[in-house]
Amino acid sequence: MSTSVESKSSPLDIIKWTLVVLLIAVGVAGNSYFQTESMLYRVLALVGLAVVAALIALQTSKGKAFLVLAKEARLEIRKVVWPTRPETTQTTLIVIAFVLIVALILWAIDSLIGWIVSGVIG
Repeated sequence: MSTSVESKSSPLDIIKWTLVVLLIAVGVAGNSYFQTESMLYRVLALVGLAVVAALIALQTSKGKAFLVLAKEARLEIRKVVWPTRPETTQTTLIVIAFVLIVALILWAIDSLIGWIVSGVIG
C-alpha cells in the first residue's frame, strides 16, 4: 500500500462522467425501445456500451484510483496463506463440538431454571 494516487480532478473528468452516464442511459432506453428485437442483440449492445463506459470511466482520476486499489487488493490476496483441506476439516469439527457442548450446557441451565421456577410457582 505504498502507492498513493493524488485525486486531482480535472474539468475533463466531469465531461467523461457525463458521457458515462449518457451511455448508460442510452443503454437502458435502447433496451426498452428495442424490446421486440432478439435478446442476443440487445445483450451484445448492452455489453458493448458497458465496456465503452467502463473504459471512459477508467480514464478519470477516480477510475485510476480504482485501478490502483484493485491492483493492491490483488497483491494482498496473493499474500494470504489459505488453510489446507485437513486444517479446514479439523477446525470445522472443533467448532461443531464446541457448539454442541455449549448447547448442552445452556439446555441444562434452562432446564434447571425451569424446574426451580415451577417449584416456586407450584
